[in-house]
Amino acid sequence: MKLKKLYTFINSELDLIEKALKEAMQADNPVLKEASMHLLQAGGKRIRPVFVLLSAKFGNYNIDEIKDVAVALELIHTASLVHDDVIDNAELRRGAPTIKSKWDNRIAMYTGDYIFARAVELMTNINKIEAHQVLSKTMVDLCIGEIEQIKDKFNWNQNLRTYLRRIKRKTAILIAVSCQLGAIVSEAPQVVQRQLYRFGYYVGMAFQITDDILDFTGTEKELGKPAGSDLLQGNITLPVLYALRNERLRKEIIDSFDIKNNKENMQHIITLVRQSGGIEYSKRISDRYLQKAFNILKELPNCQEKTALLNIAKYIGKRKF
Repeated sequence: MKLKKLYTFINSELDLIEKALKEAMQADNPVLKEASMHLLQAGGKRIRPVFVLLSAKFGNYNIDEIKDVAVALELIHTASLVHDDVIDNAELRRGAPTIKSKWDNRIAMYTGDYIFARAVELMTNINKIEAHQVLSKTMVDLCIGEIEQIKDKFNWNQNLRTYLRRIKRKTAILIAVSCQLGAIVSEAPQVVQRQLYRFGYYVGMAFQITDDILDFTGTEKELGKPAGSDLLQGNITLPVLYALRNERLRKEIIDSFDIKNNKENMQHIITLVRQSGGIEYSKRISDRYLQKAFNILKELPNCQEKTALLNIAKYIGKRKF
């Protein structure tokens, strides 16, 4: 089943958000306008706006107010991808050329900054101090996560704790805050706000771990970028961390990078990681986070939004090509 079929009852709201995203990307400068629209037109899951909308349904739902939060969070996510591609020197994103490859690094960085600024501007429509405090702290954590990822590039000696802390800041926090802000802005009970934040955090961790698994199990056509591209860019993900525990595999993987980062060597490394049991291990860790997310949902009131959140979490756990 496709992801969008799990929440068809909010399709009309999602259409409004898609329209608002396009409006938010408009700019007077033609280059900035074209570059801003480039990644948006490549598509995306829009999972963060979906979490905002579904979580807001647990309170006093007002689409005019919630819409700005949903769009702002998707813009922050989009801006972070633009900056990521510069840091990683990535050529493809969602099967299309990245902004940095179509234009250059300077255009990409200023485009990312512009999209971030548009997100902050939209949030000024929200008259709730707590929402701004939560979002500000989240953006700080996102930046720290990026710096940590840069620092740990090709660091073969990092541990599981380092990896989990990094993906929390890079991915899980923004999904957690999408759930939390939806609840805050709709004035859902504080206990529900906390529960939805924790649900989003656990789902976000599972989401990123699953992405890291798919990087070794998918093809370039399926991924929209070369298989193993995370490792090619120096990002040591969970399947690789597990493979590195084996001294023989560790030496072979590192030596393969010392020779040359070509496609043939990368395919060999992908095979080594698959044979190591790293994929199965990573799946078990992802499943643990998902089970925690399921347990949180049991504490929430029964409604179609809760069912949708449950089904999305299950979908994330079963994602494969």
